[in-house]
Amino acid sequence: MPALGGRAEEPVYRPILAARRGELEALGHLDDALAPMLSPILQLSEVDKNVIDPLTRLPPGLLPAVDIGALPDTTASALARRGVPLVPVIGLTDGERRLAALGATARAQPQRGVVRLRLRQDRAGPDATTTAVERIGRHARLAPEQCDLVLDCGDVCCPADVRLVEPRVRRMLDWTRRHAWRSVSVVAGGMPPALSRLPIDEPVRVDRWDWLLWQRLADLGVTFGDYGVTPAAAQPTVDRHLTIPYTGDDAWLIHRWSRRRGQGDQRVADLCRTLVSGPHWPTTGASFSWGDQEISRRARRGAGAGSATNWMAWSTSHHLAHVLNALARATPAR
Repeated sequence: MPALGGRAEEPVYRPILAARRGELEALGHLDDALAPMLSPILQLSEVDKNVIDPLTRLPPGLLPAVDIGALPDTTASALARRGVPLVPVIGLTDGERRLAALGATARAQPQRGVVRLRLRQDRAGPDATTTAVERIGRHARLAPEQCDLVLDCGDVCCPADVRLVEPRVRRMLDWTRRHAWRSVSVVAGGMPPALSRLPIDEPVRVDRWDWLLWQRLADLGVTFGDYGVTPAAAQPTVDRHLTIPYTGDDAWLIHRWSRRRGQGDQRVADLCRTLVSGPHWPTTGASFSWGDQEISRRARRGAGAGSATNWMAWSTSHHLAHVLNALARATPAR
């Protein structure tokens, strides 16, 4: 994969994931050989043992960036004191006090940060954006060459979204050449915000427009990023059905099975049997990822039904492995 302006190629994948039990469990089971290729951004909404413990048990070589935008300024330093390895995420509109705290955290451990530019929220021209970056440099005391830049497109869920977002991303990529960033990533969320209108008890194809957007930009050497198997704009609504989104090359197959009282194990086994016999099941089978192993076990009725947290963990585990595999063999679109 070519590098934009001569920048380093690694890592090749930067997903933005909620720091919840399911997503953290998937990261915890990531193959050690794949960990250095992945550089996730974890969005924290709270700090408790369900977050701290998994963060301290991540595979060697996996150093996440942590976005504490919804939490107090002191959260990053508090996490560092508790032994959590992290790269702080910096927003263009962060206040001076937060910038100082995030900069101190960055300089104390990894000597780098992540600047997250939200294209839908941080609406500004190139000159205004440069001014914001210079402000980060003054208060966080971090130069662009110490930072990875993330261009966050938000939800890109249809062809119209791609047509709207692509020109803006290209303009911002032109702007990035004003600075010597460590890397530049384009992140988008392709999962629709609500799945409740989809049919149940059958797999439903949902196109991955985030992946298509990156293919149209990949010749520029930008790192790919997404929101895993969740939407970007908001937390997914609680689905009363058994739901496992399963990632394929250019689409997800959304499996939503209806619940039946007292038949949880049977219904999940039926869902998983359908999944393992479907077109997206990898040729290597259950060995493809930890999540695929767990799905295969349920298809054989070798374990219980699990919970929504488990289903998210299995889906995310497969998704991470699938994306890394696809990036390894991707040919940039021209």
